[in-house]
Amino acid sequence: MQLFVDNLTNLDFSYLHPTRGVVGETWLASVVLDGALDEQGMVCDFGIVKKMLREWLDNEIDHRLLVPTQASALTISSPADRASLSWPISSKGTLSTDCPEQAIARVTAESITPESVGQWAITQLQPLFPQSVNKLSLTFTPETITTPFYHYSHGLKKHGGNCQRIAHGHRSKIEIWRNGELSLADMSAWADLWADIYIGTEEDVVSTQGEHTAFVYTAQQGEFSLKLPSACVYMIDTDTTVEFIAQHIADTLKQQHPADSFTVKAYEGLAKGAIASS
Repeated sequence: MQLFVDNLTNLDFSYLHPTRGVVGETWLASVVLDGALDEQGMVCDFGIVKKMLREWLDNEIDHRLLVPTQASALTISSPADRASLSWPISSKGTLSTDCPEQAIARVTAESITPESVGQWAITQLQPLFPQSVNKLSLTFTPETITTPFYHYSHGLKKHGGNCQRIAHGHRSKIEIWRNGELSLADMSAWADLWADIYIGTEEDVVSTQGEHTAFVYTAQQGEFSLKLPSACVYMIDTDTTVEFIAQHIADTLKQQHPADSFTVKAYEGLAKGAIASS
């Protein structure tokens, strides 16, 4: 017998990629449990399954930087409950970060894909389920998006929760209306500009050495630092909440086209975000 839960939860995180760099991502998680029926006529109680899986996924993947520990290019160390790593990004340069251990997920894989993360997660989750569950299948899928979108990473140092982590992110739609009409041209331009981008706050920059930009800040969970190729960075003069991001896009478009009016619907992952006008 199989028990399934489709679209159990969605996860917002970033991961390391050898050519794209740090990639913001959003996945939907679905699960199938194989097993025998217990005395209640169930493989496993739905309430237990959903609570256990959501808690684990939220704690171990959501709002973390996923690191493929079997990748030969990775250099990583763990000084005193912290993670310090270096990651080359093809011809662009090198990414390095030092952060609390809880801000990353060490995925036992050579690369980060829905399949590799699913297999890694299953090995962690299987022992948590009752003996009646013989097999666990976990799948991650991105949202189906037919209009322009981008992958962005950021960190919110003032946030009280896990958004304070310096390298987490989202796969996000962008919708822009120019003079009341949906503008695919404007949407595509921003999607291209922000493909695999890190959106940084100017006050967090500590150096721009050569072709790299370095950020440092202290938040409730500890001290965070990140250095990455400047070609992977887009700077704004505010914090990088989705509210400020939406307003930045609207204001930038207005500066470029003062005779036009704009409404921007900026998503932060799946089915949430902010709307700004200019």
